Amino acid sequence: MSGLTHFDAKGDAHMVDVSDKAVTSRVAVAAGWVKMAKETFDIITEGRARKGDVIGVARLAGIMGAKKTPELIPLCHPLPITKVSVDLIPDADLPGLRIEATVKTTGQTGVEMEALTAVSTAALTVYDMAKAVDKGMEIGGIRVLLKDGGKSGRYEAT
Repeated sequence: MSGLTHFDAKGDAHMVDVSDKAVTSRVAVAAGWVKMAKETFDIITEGRARKGDVIGVARLAGIMGAKKTPELIPLCHPLPITKVSVDLIPDADLPGLRIEATVKTTGQTGVEMEALTAVSTAALTVYDMAKAVDKGMEIGGIRVLLKDGGKSGRYEAT
């Protein structure tokens, strides 16, 4: 299992020991989207969803998702998150919502998983709140756009 840090020499999964790593400022940005029917897009952006403010609720769900990441992903370290922001941007050309999450910490390991979880949770919340009118919504494109801090340095998606 060479190169995969969550496996030991025998191939068993384990939590990575970060105790010898330096405490540094770290940031990660992730993105994704929810594609939907034009009618659903209009309902959401015009604030006509029966369940309420889809974008506002999804933003809060994304923030909560980032904070719950170590409870959802078995080998993630619990981290002292210092900032989470989640933006849902209507895109009529999709049609749908583009989602971007930024997570920051000062710690011994990065926050990519927290940013990815924030995006995923926000997207799933949009689906949950609008599925009554559009079961065919599609969630996709979830990926890390930026990771900075720590020994491995900066990564920016191309």
